[in-house]
Amino acid sequence: MPEPLKVLQSRTLVLTQANIDTDQIIPARFLTTTESKGLGQKAFYDWRYEADGSARPEAVLNRIDPSEHRILVAGDNFGCGSSREHAPWALYDYGFRAVISTSIADIFTSNALKNGFLPVVVDQATWDDLVANPEQVVTIDLEAGEVRRGNHAPVSFSVEPFARQCLLDGVDTLGWLMKSLPAIEQYEQAHSPEPA
Repeated sequence: MPEPLKVLQSRTLVLTQANIDTDQIIPARFLTTTESKGLGQKAFYDWRYEADGSARPEAVLNRIDPSEHRILVAGDNFGCGSSREHAPWALYDYGFRAVISTSIADIFTSNALKNGFLPVVVDQATWDDLVANPEQVVTIDLEAGEVRRGNHAPVSFSVEPFARQCLLDGVDTLGWLMKSLPAIEQYEQAHSPEPA
């Protein structure tokens, strides 16, 4: 289960490349698992490691503390490419909890929201400022639907209401359904036909 997400405050990590696809986020050769644990080590693997598995010292993702950089600022059309739930799994397991971009692929957005990872779309001017000021402390307030940074005015963003509630509660779709089980059972009992 993802942890509840109400307000996230963190330094940003900026990757300005446009069209970062799901195969760059988690290469296809690592899709053999059905578990998310450990996928963070494989996140952006081909950017972070040489063919022999040695770490690339110039790779920014090898030089940061993921616990201090939980917000990824990415280029336009983030998460494009094939549909793979492993992409938000890998980002979440690495330490990221949200991505901010000017546009985020629809299938990635759907997969992310179902797995406790928040995609946030902002306008070009906001994105430009985030890129110009890497590592700044940014607050993403899901309850208020706002991104806040420094002395700038808050920037509004929206999330589909059901997905928003699941993120706030720290549950996935099944978890939300299980929380409603007593009400479902009560409804079923009240509406069951009488035995013959």
